[in-house]
Amino acid sequence: MALSNNLTAVLNFIAFLCSVPIVASGIWLASQPDNECIHFVRWPVVLLGLLVLVVSLTGFVGAYWYKETLLAFYLCCMAILIALLLTLLVFAFVVTRPDGGYAVPGRGYREYRIEGFSSWLQGHIVDSKNWGAIRACLAESDVCSRLTRSYLTADQFFAGHISPLQQSGCCKPPTVCGYSYVSPTTWVNPANPTGDPDCYNWSNEPNQLCYNCNSCRAGLLGNLRKEWRKANTFLIVAAVVLIFVYVVACCAFKNAQTEDLFRRYKQGWA
Repeated sequence: MALSNNLTAVLNFIAFLCSVPIVASGIWLASQPDNECIHFVRWPVVLLGLLVLVVSLTGFVGAYWYKETLLAFYLCCMAILIALLLTLLVFAFVVTRPDGGYAVPGRGYREYRIEGFSSWLQGHIVDSKNWGAIRACLAESDVCSRLTRSYLTADQFFAGHISPLQQSGCCKPPTVCGYSYVSPTTWVNPANPTGDPDCYNWSNEPNQLCYNCNSCRAGLLGNLRKEWRKANTFLIVAAVVLIFVYVVACCAFKNAQTEDLFRRYKQGWA
């Protein structure tokens, strides 16, 4: 029984370590400039990671001192948390699968169309009800002002690999409008002002730029998709390890119960 308990304690410590990349992924997502403006997608991963951490510690204590009630509680809660993590991964994969991006000839960056993204992202993040607050938050951030410090010439800017939020249209007008480059956030004399409805929404005012453009909404979704895809890599690894640990922990718990039953049986015959 001691061997099974020690094994379960070690496995719970591994599960505890798995909570670290989950929490780290959540904190990384929450710290991204665009996610600072989308509050309801900031903390679910962090909360899930913290719950895995707490439950793993509970399982460790239960295994180390062989508290059967705590071990049963751990196994039940961990099953729920693994199911939630898998649900989150599948959901994130499905809603971020459509790309919405397209290559721009002669440019190092891509631009994005809002209709190219999933209807869930369109409806819950950039619909008219939410966009006003998100737009105001983006305008107050330094998302666009960073461009003017990073790119000093037109050649540098056009060849640069800038983020979807910046390259698609929050900080610059759509390429199809034919604006002439002055600086990353200053454009003049559109050659094709009817090429896109967003051409009329562009302004050189720092608090306006193209924050009212559909291309800005698309850039926000492009950024969100890119970040979630990166975070999913770590979450998938954590999920695989947690499932393995959980299966082995269940077997160890069952073996410990069997050993305890045989011990009592022998004592009864002694």
